[in-house]
Amino acid sequence: MANSTRLGQAQVYATLPAVDLDRARRFYSQTLGLEPVEDTSDGLTYELGQGSRFLLFASAGKASGDHTQIAFSTADVAETVEELRSRGVHFEEYDLPGLKTVDGVADMDGRRSAWFHDSEGNLLGVTQP
Repeated sequence: MANSTRLGQAQVYATLPAVDLDRARRFYSQTLGLEPVEDTSDGLTYELGQGSRFLLFASAGKASGDHTQIAFSTADVAETVEELRSRGVHFEEYDLPGLKTVDGVADMDGRRSAWFHDSEGNLLGVTQP
């Protein structure tokens, strides 16, 4: 029986470090068009579709940016990339075995994805199932 434990039934959310929480807040607001639903001593909590959440928290450590730390599932990656580019987002280009982007978008067996860094160096992705 899959996910039969309490942990298997838990709702999950991502946490992202921010060296400069004010700068991060501006990026997420002005560039991504997202506003926090909570601003507490823990950080800034964002709530998105279907109850998904993530927390931006002040951290002395720097994000590695080497792997996707959060992925936004979207119905159309190309439209999302276009919208975010119009807001100043720069998308990463990759040419690796098994992963090649064209104009910022990779097609991996029918799943399309693109990646960009936030103001704090966190690697964020948009993906289309």
